[in-house]
Amino acid sequence: MSTSTTTTRPTPPLAAGDGGPPPRPPASLLGRVAGWCFDHRIKAVAIWLVALFSIFGAAGALGSRFSASSAVPGSGSAAGFEVLKQHFPELGTGGQSGTIVFTSHQGVDDPGVRAAMQKLFRLVDAGFPDRDGVPQHPGGTVVSPYSAPGRGQIARAGPLAGKVAYAQVNLSADVDNTESGLLGQAISAHAPHIAGLEVLPGGQYLAVADPPQTELIGLAFAMLVLIIAFGSVLAMGLPIAVALGGVGAGIGATLVLSHLFTIPDNTILLGMMIGLGVGIDYALFIVSRYREGLHEGRSPRDATVGAMESAGRAVVFAGTTVMISMLGLLLVGIGWIGGMGIGVSTTVLATMLTSTTLLPALLGFARERVELTRWRGLIAAGFTAAALLGLGLGFAPLAALGAVLAALTLLASVAVGPLRRPVPRRAAKPVRATYAYRWSRTIQRSPVRWLVGATALLLVLAAPVGSLRLGWADEGNFPKDTSTRQAYDLLARGFGDGFNGPFVITVVPGAHDSPVAVQRLHRALERTAGVAAVTQPLADNPTKPGAYLMSLVATTAPQDVATTDLVRRLRADVIPAAVASSGLDVQVTGSAATSIDITDFLAQRTIVFFGAVLTLSFVLLMTVFRSVLVPLKAVLMNLLSIGAAYGVIVAVFQWGWAGALLGIEGGPINPFIPMMLFAIVFGLSMDYEVFMLSRIREEYLRTGDATTSVADGLASTARVITAAAAIMVVVFASFMLEDIREIKLFGLGLALAVLLDATLVRMVVVPATMELLGDRNWWIPKWLDRLLPHIDIEGSKPPVPSPTDVVAPAPQPAPVPTPVPAPEPIPVRTPQPAA
Repeated sequence: MSTSTTTTRPTPPLAAGDGGPPPRPPASLLGRVAGWCFDHRIKAVAIWLVALFSIFGAAGALGSRFSASSAVPGSGSAAGFEVLKQHFPELGTGGQSGTIVFTSHQGVDDPGVRAAMQKLFRLVDAGFPDRDGVPQHPGGTVVSPYSAPGRGQIARAGPLAGKVAYAQVNLSADVDNTESGLLGQAISAHAPHIAGLEVLPGGQYLAVADPPQTELIGLAFAMLVLIIAFGSVLAMGLPIAVALGGVGAGIGATLVLSHLFTIPDNTILLGMMIGLGVGIDYALFIVSRYREGLHEGRSPRDATVGAMESAGRAVVFAGTTVMISMLGLLLVGIGWIGGMGIGVSTTVLATMLTSTTLLPALLGFARERVELTRWRGLIAAGFTAAALLGLGLGFAPLAALGAVLAALTLLASVAVGPLRRPVPRRAAKPVRATYAYRWSRTIQRSPVRWLVGATALLLVLAAPVGSLRLGWADEGNFPKDTSTRQAYDLLARGFGDGFNGPFVITVVPGAHDSPVAVQRLHRALERTAGVAAVTQPLADNPTKPGAYLMSLVATTAPQDVATTDLVRRLRADVIPAAVASSGLDVQVTGSAATSIDITDFLAQRTIVFFGAVLTLSFVLLMTVFRSVLVPLKAVLMNLLSIGAAYGVIVAVFQWGWAGALLGIEGGPINPFIPMMLFAIVFGLSMDYEVFMLSRIREEYLRTGDATTSVADGLASTARVITAAAAIMVVVFASFMLEDIREIKLFGLGLALAVLLDATLVRMVVVPATMELLGDRNWWIPKWLDRLLPHIDIEGSKPPVPSPTDVVAPAPQPAPVPTPVPAPEPIPVRTPQPAA
């Protein structure tokens, strides 16, 4: 079968009737929905308000049930937890645990200290009951340092000998992260008040994160960018209102879904981050197309329907790809990772729905007023942005001053006439007079030089990826002013680094095994290099042991490479050799061992996940743009931009470069983050891919000129893409100010990936490669073109023949030529004449 394609250039469709524009095709489903929302705007807004109240009412009634079950199917740590659950239920461990670390100047064995701490431990065991004996918290099973199982939990050597101790707090598997954090707060609130005694709840599960405020920084900057881009306060307010409505609905729905799926608590922050970015961008694209329709002389209703049938379709396409990529995390096989995908997808779906239903209703209220801005509104919006910035930074004077000045501006406009005057609008420049057009032509004059330079820069940024080390960052990466970090440091000083992540060794003897075999294993573990201490075997039943339990402490911190190597050596060499002549079933478990198992599990699936996401990206773009080379370039460009983002993440979060600026220390990269970043960035990049390339293809099909269509398409979309990218970058970067290390990492990674995608990739690599390939950009084999389904992104445009299906038109009388300014010549290639 031939794979050649016709080289006949596309020609513009003939005008209908008297030469006017062709009749608009019947509205699609999306257009009909937009038209209904525009016509029944009060009903549409009321439906959304009822939906929001219902969602938050359900969330308020049910509460949240966040959890992050860390069991890895088929792993040694999961098998060990099963032994603990069956033979040591009194320990209550579900894989989540914390510590109560305490130090006393008079010594932890002091009778007063001992009595006070034992009282606290009983309260924790009982769940801090009220006067009626009803537990106020889920509680946890406490292994006291004053009990037999807790031998070794009091420092007996070093400068802090006898002055530092800790109790292990084991949580059941049904305790969610919110409840465990409240338990940590209760421990601090009920700590004994004895001179010289300090009590600190330790471990990430007993940590409490402060409510996020940094998203207000992103909103403040988004207001300024939208005002600059639109020149209209009302046009600025629409995307922000739509994004906030979508994020609110998404967060409420995620709270409800946490009762059905395993969803970790930081999904809310991640969903807020992604939802604000895409929500503002989606509405920005639609409002931009709406204003274009008004400028073309359409009525507000027609402009709304037209915007939905063009930009609205692109929004649905882009949002769907984000959700598909995030829901692909369900295939990984770890519940909480799939839960994060569900939570983020829910928020993206909510913002997509508000953009395509609530926004048309709001446009019905705004109508032509989106083009009008008065000085009072402009000035008040600026002061409001300053107030939001102050709130986000936690600087109350700026927040108060901004709010007061905004209110005073609106009040003063009643008496001050100039404040009520409209702000003069800037005249729009012709496309070929814009800076973006001139920039594209500059790139196209020397495409090889620019392409090599941009690619080299991206490769340099990506270079640190070669030393990427996946692993679970421990509590030593928490901010120094938190009790979690202080407890970690105190344990390390009193016992050694390894006590912050002890391993649990479970032993199930065979039918003919004696305690001698268990002791032989114990001696082998004690002699192993890298082991600081091993507790004596503890039997579940001293008269007839069904299982034994030992606690092993490494000499190194949980996140160190040496600790990971120790676990692998124990499992592969030490334990098999020690039990070779017995039937002992030995497992290494505990939180640190689980982290290692998760890392290994995800490392095996990351490459497969990347391949699936890239394949999906290629097929979707090939279907939309009817091209083989355009989606191939997009896949390679995605790899370059996200590779560069990964490289910077390694340099900052693993090597510790500029770590002091972010309040972090160097450590391994959490193993789920590369996978999550890849899924999110893939979906976000589709926004710009579709928005920009559809304009370039539209120009190519209209003119048949592969050279000028690139510059015209880039110039037509540069302003809105730049505004959208600037908003996303600042929204994402603002989350670098949060305390949680993973959120900081996501903020930097997403902000950098979007920045590189919108600058080096879209503004340099795309025009350079498309100039080099020329007409071959839009080549596709005929058989493949017939096989692929047709997805019409720009549905509001008149139908234009595909490059592979064009038939040369019948001879027509030659029209009288009208002189037009010739475009700036590009010496690299001379366009062929139209067929």
